[in-house]
Amino acid sequence: MKDERTRNWLGLVYPESAPKNWREILDELHIEWVESPLHDKDINETAEDEHEKKAHYHILLLFNGNKSYEQIKEITYSINAPIPKKCNSVKGSIRYMVHKDNPEKYQYSWYDIVPHGGADLNALCQPTSSERLEIQKAIIEFILEKDIDEFEDIVNYSMKENSEWLNILLNYSTISITAYICSRRYKKERAEKKERENSRTFVDQETGELVTT
Repeated sequence: MKDERTRNWLGLVYPESAPKNWREILDELHIEWVESPLHDKDINETAEDEHEKKAHYHILLLFNGNKSYEQIKEITYSINAPIPKKCNSVKGSIRYMVHKDNPEKYQYSWYDIVPHGGADLNALCQPTSSERLEIQKAIIEFILEKDIDEFEDIVNYSMKENSEWLNILLNYSTISITAYICSRRYKKERAEKKERENSRTFVDQETGELVTT
């Protein structure tokens, strides 16, 4: 028979029907799990009037070994949640918690994702080398567009607006992006110095005013 067990499972929690201590119930399992932001701005895309869906949380349960559907159903039943589903991709599931790859949907904040039991979001969502390169290119384009000449400025922006950039800046590209920004700043300073050296100031004989060329 086909093995229907897997290590990672997905579930939904509706605050209106879940027990108030549903988080504590899951925490007492002493497993790693991830809680999405409260999805209270989703639209029911199949409804004619596009009415809002009921507010809910997405949860991702992470186990060290395979668990059967029956075992997970006992857990979701204890918090009055719908039937669980297998998780095909941990990274993809966490990104979906904020609709990261679904720009047509409401964009929730990455900072509202809550890891439990020691779950490490950065490790679970570690970008591939090609993904890192694309993000680095986007950061450099932003630096050029905004004429940024201090590493602090791009970090401060990322802290407020783009957690994915912040992860790349602090964990993968600190040296290279810092060097790039410094190179831009030094190039600008050299150009300004050369312009000053090439300019000359004299007194206009007719007006008596100082003129710089």
